[in-house]
Amino acid sequence: MLQLSTHPSGRHFLQIPGPTNVPDRILRAIDHPTIDHRGPEFGALGRSVLAGMRKIFRTEGHVVIYPASGTGAWEAALVNTLSSGDLVLMAETGHFATLWKKMAERLGIRVEFLPGDWRRAVDPKDIEAHLRKDARHEIKAVCVVHNETATGVTSDIKAVRDAIDRAGHPALLMVDTISSLGSIDYRHDEWGVDVTVAGSQKGLMLPPGLSFNAVSSKALAASEKNTLPRSFWDWQAMITSNETGYFPYTPSTNLLYGLHEALEMLFAEGLETVFARHKRHAEATRRAVRAWGLEILCSDPERYSPSLTAVMMPEGHGADAFRKVVLEHFNMSLGQGLSKVKDKVFRIGHLGDINDLTVCGTLAGVEMGLELAHVPHQKGGVQAAMAYLAEQSEVRSRPLQE
Repeated sequence: MLQLSTHPSGRHFLQIPGPTNVPDRILRAIDHPTIDHRGPEFGALGRSVLAGMRKIFRTEGHVVIYPASGTGAWEAALVNTLSSGDLVLMAETGHFATLWKKMAERLGIRVEFLPGDWRRAVDPKDIEAHLRKDARHEIKAVCVVHNETATGVTSDIKAVRDAIDRAGHPALLMVDTISSLGSIDYRHDEWGVDVTVAGSQKGLMLPPGLSFNAVSSKALAASEKNTLPRSFWDWQAMITSNETGYFPYTPSTNLLYGLHEALEMLFAEGLETVFARHKRHAEATRRAVRAWGLEILCSDPERYSPSLTAVMMPEGHGADAFRKVVLEHFNMSLGQGLSKVKDKVFRIGHLGDINDLTVCGTLAGVEMGLELAHVPHQKGGVQAAMAYLAEQSEVRSRPLQE
């Protein structure tokens, strides 16, 4: 008897906020014979990707690449700069800010955690007020998440830097850009950030497996005096080896091939164009959500994320059941609600290698899923997004006027 295939046709729509879809160009680059990581060809590759990542972070300083997830980069930032018993200031913007806080505490670091409702960004005024009260400068670092992946809220890092400066406080500034680097404008040097944390699987369009620290001279000086133990995460060993393009231990060679290709793609498109594309797709998504009559989790339009949109479910309807309907009927994955917002929101990722048609297809899947799951909504969300994208396409195609 002939068995019918249950394998869905077409490509899976991976519309979670990371890992994102990996472009075919990058997959082909990764599918390259592994070379000697001590040989001359690898040294050239190492120097190239390190130089490219400095451009992505917009820094003249050191960038360290680890064979790890973003969690590893969190730990590297902490253990290279702080000592057991040190006090840091963090802000509760969502699930990932909370996880970073828990990691710090497990490492023996004391944390002053500014409470939040998971719908708003870091408040620079709160940062400044807490630092002004710290006359003895016990706070050694301010740690914030640039783009909170669980909530779709983007914080103003320059405003946080200005708040630290107004308080006249010497604390280091550490920033998580795991779901913003390569998708949202970010300036490590210009904004006075001391350690920037990032990962490979979101705006950089790679599979998970690489993580990054961009390091200021102030942070590097702190690493020479702090006392938290580290070996694998040690900046000094990495920076010394990186001078010639090599690593102190076996790197993720084939992922570095992919990183090289990803950098080529980002630079060919142009970073400003990449950032504008993400803003455009985010606005199209939000117009669809509003047309459906649903509520966006981020409550401040000035802080909407260009990388993802978290959508609140109507009372009495679970996000996970809705996501299951979308997956089973349309072979599309949407992001789940995490921790405090579990089953209360679903997240639409619109970052990485996507275009207008990807966004329209994603929103069509969401709208059809809302209908099939009997979630109260109004029709017309996809049409609202399409109208906006068509309008923007026409604007971008017009010749520049003298």
